[in-house]
Amino acid sequence: MNNQISQNIAALIIDDEIDICYLLGSLLNKRQVKTEYVNTLKDAANVLKVNNPEIIFLDNHLPDGMGINFVGYIKKFYPLTKIVMITAFDTVSDKQKAFKEGVDYFIGKPFSKEKVNAVMENLGH
Repeated sequence: MNNQISQNIAALIIDDEIDICYLLGSLLNKRQVKTEYVNTLKDAANVLKVNNPEIIFLDNHLPDGMGINFVGYIKKFYPLTKIVMITAFDTVSDKQKAFKEGVDYFIGKPFSKEKVNAVMENLGH
């Protein structure tokens, strides 16, 4: 987990690829969205205990589990938080499962700046 857990983050990035965290964080920061990133589901749960981000960018394949299995936890305890699944595994069945679990948006990797910006505009950011 990077630095200390900051207060009032607007977006939490959960991805084990540091490059993705930096790229996505940079794109969001340009939109004046305060971000925090973590690399595991355990660290994400710890951040969520202190913060309630508006948006979570969630990778599916993480070192300590599948992001898709974390969606139910987020929806149960943080029902207003929007979830954007970001994954290299973006088959039709993966997308259907993600939406069934409750994700709000699904972005395949590699993603473009335009795709991230479109999602953020749809979310009102």
